[in-house]
Amino acid sequence: MELNGQPAAPEALRALALTNYGHFTTMRVDDGRVRGLGLHMERLGRDCREVFGAQLDPEWVRGLVARVVPGEGSCVVRVTVFDPGIDLGRPAAHATPHVLVTVRAAAGGDGLPPLRVKTVPYVRDAPAVKHVGLFGTLRARRAAQLAGFDDALFTGPGGLVSEGGTWNVGFVRGDGAVVWPEAEVLPGVTMALLREGREGREGREGQKGNEHVVAPVTVEDVRTMRGAFATNAAVGVRGVAAVDDVRFDADEAAPVLDRLRESYARVLGEPLR
Repeated sequence: MELNGQPAAPEALRALALTNYGHFTTMRVDDGRVRGLGLHMERLGRDCREVFGAQLDPEWVRGLVARVVPGEGSCVVRVTVFDPGIDLGRPAAHATPHVLVTVRAAAGGDGLPPLRVKTVPYVRDAPAVKHVGLFGTLRARRAAQLAGFDDALFTGPGGLVSEGGTWNVGFVRGDGAVVWPEAEVLPGVTMALLREGREGREGREGQKGNEHVVAPVTVEDVRTMRGAFATNAAVGVRGVAAVDDVRFDADEAAPVLDRLRESYARVLGEPLR
């Protein structure tokens, strides 16, 4: 764990514990490369302007990440941007963003069992920002787990499905099309890479693959789907076995999920160094 390229002192992290105002991105690093690295850097810059009204140098951040990751093997890196000088009383004070880089072991996405999720009415504050305010998210996840599920799937007004706590959700329609819910959600990097990969292959090969569409999905619509999956940078594509009392036949969606995983595996990681 390093703050601005130096060992993080406890007093410097006090603002994260007490004020908890900031934003972050999470990246999986494989042999020194990150899928969608440019998109992660764009997110950090965009969110820094939104949260702090300040600019963030992507090359500086890239160098900070490169300092702490091994050249070989896999890990998950979280880059958190916050200002130790901002407190509860003066959140509008001039901000000097600091960058905290932490590393944890990477889990194998393909080896993880499919999720069983419970719909929970909840809309994150500023959904388009990947911010550190996770109380509502964790409270929803806790409620789902206490009810016997693995995680929560958020729904908004009108019963519209939006996203998971730390992942985007996609559905497999009866005709094999991939449906991304039209709702206020975090624009996930993995979701973007899956959609770009599909479009790029069609353009190069002149072959039509599985259609990707963005459309409203209600809780009732979920009953008509062949399958569902979760995506984020840490796990790639992970199947969803059930939403509430709706159970999906793993074989029904398997061909589409396999193609999504293959598409994601073909995305070339960008080097950190």
